[in-house]
Amino acid sequence: MLDLYRVIQPVKNIEEAACFYSHVLGTPGERVSPGRHYFICGHTILACYDPITDGDGIGNGWSHHFNQYLYFTTADLEETQARVANAGGKIAAPIETMPWGERMFYARDPFGNPISFVDERTVFRGSAGT
Repeated sequence: MLDLYRVIQPVKNIEEAACFYSHVLGTPGERVSPGRHYFICGHTILACYDPITDGDGIGNGWSHHFNQYLYFTTADLEETQARVANAGGKIAAPIETMPWGERMFYARDPFGNPISFVDERTVFRGSAGT
């Protein structure tokens, strides 16, 4: 079995990203290069990456599909929603229960990246994951 250990989240300002995700995730994370800031999220690292600050240039640019969310689990969905809003994120959809049983909300970070938070008691990993 493979283990997903790191996900890159493109950002335009590494300082602002570190501040936002530190506030939302409740951990300071770690700056690993001028344009990369890592946050341990369970077994996976969220790597905020500012290619300009890291000296890599913008290349072809960053582009997320509007439904390309990063999903985080949380023990307190309401508190997390408040932290996202207080840190400068935008709530894209209120807390609701999905047809597959997950209780969650959708948001955007300050850079417009789609993020979502799911009540850890309702996480659905597909029928093989239960």
